[in-house]
Amino acid sequence: MDLRCRRRRQRGREVRGHHDRRGGARDPRVPGRLRRRVAHSEAAPVPVPDYTTLEFPDPPDDRPYVIVDMIASADGRTVIEDNEAGLGSRTDRRLLHELRLHVDVVLAGAGTLRATGASPRLYDEDLEALRLQRGKSRMPNGAVISASGKVPLDATFFTSPRFDAYLYLADTAPSARREAIEATGRPVVEVPADDAIPAMLRHMRSEMGARLVMLEGGPTLNGECFRAGVVDELFLTLGGVVVGGHGLPTAVEMLGVEVTRATVTRLELLSATPNPETDEVYLRYRVRR
Repeated sequence: MDLRCRRRRQRGREVRGHHDRRGGARDPRVPGRLRRRVAHSEAAPVPVPDYTTLEFPDPPDDRPYVIVDMIASADGRTVIEDNEAGLGSRTDRRLLHELRLHVDVVLAGAGTLRATGASPRLYDEDLEALRLQRGKSRMPNGAVISASGKVPLDATFFTSPRFDAYLYLADTAPSARREAIEATGRPVVEVPADDAIPAMLRHMRSEMGARLVMLEGGPTLNGECFRAGVVDELFLTLGGVVVGGHGLPTAVEMLGVEVTRATVTRLELLSATPNPETDEVYLRYRVRR
């Protein structure tokens, strides 16, 4: 046998018998770059953000710093069969509660109150303890704003003794509805119908001392706050599902507004974290001024 043949056979034995540094036999049919990607994906932990360590800027003098937190499908829908159930994972809910750790007020619209009960609770004793360590109340205050006062008085927002809550009511609402809400024991704060959002935030800042408020929808209230120019950040979870349909709400709905290039709100991306286990992406934006 000549020398060239022996070398070819020796090279074949070296390839078949070679082991990589992780202790497994290396398949010569798999390119090296792909092997490294597979090994990395098997070893690397899922990169879920830790919202307990977030920091936020100081608020303006006349209102709290306002963040919005929403979840939407990959095609932008925020509901399936009239609510958000089925869009988010446990991880998304955990991040929501971690955001509540930081805020003084959790704000919702009347539609969200009717759909969810509008509780601002953290549902985690460790998060509650962390709030106390930081000099905050055990949980944030709840707040709901309503133009009509047509709200379910048996909702958790009104019945739970676990948190304080305020109902902001337009001055055009019927007096009978205001009296019914006051009978629940929750304070009612009247705001002018034509300046409701700014007036509510001024009250939160001056009378409640609120520095950070989180808006949890619904889409119409989100749109009113964006339109009023009072939103500072948007936290958006994109779920790995396409809802489809027609006319379903998106994360921000601005009724009666003509959309042009001049009216859009520009955002600055602060972070984007994919979660391969849930097929979600966690986005944090700051509103450009």
